[in-house]
Amino acid sequence: MSLNELRTLGRTGALISPLTLGTLNFGTGAAPTGPAESIRIIKAALDAGITSVDTADIYSQGEAETVVGQAIHSRRDDVFLATKFHGQMGSNPAHAGNSRRWIVRAVEDSLRRLNTDRIDLYQAHRPDYNTDLLETITALNDLIRQGKILYYGTSVFSPAQLVEAQWIANTNHLTPPVVDQVPYSLLVRANERDVFPITQQYGVGVLSYGPLDGGWLAGGYRVGAGQPESSRSAAVPGRFDVTAPFNQGKLHAADALAQLAARHGLTLIQLAVAFALNHPAVTSVVIGPRTEDHLTDYLKAAEVVLSEAILDEIDDIVAPAVNFLERDAGTVAPHLEYPELRRR
Repeated sequence: MSLNELRTLGRTGALISPLTLGTLNFGTGAAPTGPAESIRIIKAALDAGITSVDTADIYSQGEAETVVGQAIHSRRDDVFLATKFHGQMGSNPAHAGNSRRWIVRAVEDSLRRLNTDRIDLYQAHRPDYNTDLLETITALNDLIRQGKILYYGTSVFSPAQLVEAQWIANTNHLTPPVVDQVPYSLLVRANERDVFPITQQYGVGVLSYGPLDGGWLAGGYRVGAGQPESSRSAAVPGRFDVTAPFNQGKLHAADALAQLAARHGLTLIQLAVAFALNHPAVTSVVIGPRTEDHLTDYLKAAEVVLSEAILDEIDDIVAPAVNFLERDAGTVAPHLEYPELRRR
């Protein structure tokens, strides 16, 4: 596989590279990668053939968007630029969500930070259970008509929400979402059950993120190896704790996958990225390097093609459509998170 083998994004006709550069790690303050190095990584990714860059307003509270804008300004027409809205910006809880009121403010802020006149793909970062989906879709449709965005999409919407979004748009003669962004990896496969078949049915492109599952597939999570250092472990307590009973299945699977990769002369990173790229529903895999060396590892992994025999072995270790943790889905549905919603 080559980064030059561009893929069509759903039914849009837009062509993007099989890898998309994610920018969660870029910015200032708590971000692990500062502005200067972030810009170097972005430019190196573009030079290597990556054509798609994904960011979000909430990443470092706007700093990631600013860095991206600076890095791609001279090459804007060659970059498929995606960003997101939904997360709370600043201390005001009203500066968040998927309402028309917030969307029209958020898009202007993102355009300014990105130093561009249009956003190629504008995504609802999470579902908003307090806002009617028709309101969100109508607001995004208006932004398309105004030329401020070219397409819009969703992220970690449930299967029912994906179908509802298509139905609402079509019955109201509005432009439907053309992308869904979801987690997908060797250890996070639940979207194979219904999300991917739905996106394929409606011609929705998929940007899959987390091919290394937050570091679980970077090679350090091995049985008996102790607790690897992780910048995310403090942010998501328990999710990366190798001593936790609920993580034992994932730990043993990660260990078995590492052994599988070694038997076939691959690194675990190569196995993980190649697996995500192999699914026919996935248009592009979002990678999140913190350093230029990380970027190099991802680029090498994108060249790997897995045989049917290796894919069968993977299925034997982690069955299709399996997630080890509910939180690995990217969000927890309210009726699962809050007991009062499932009790009389």
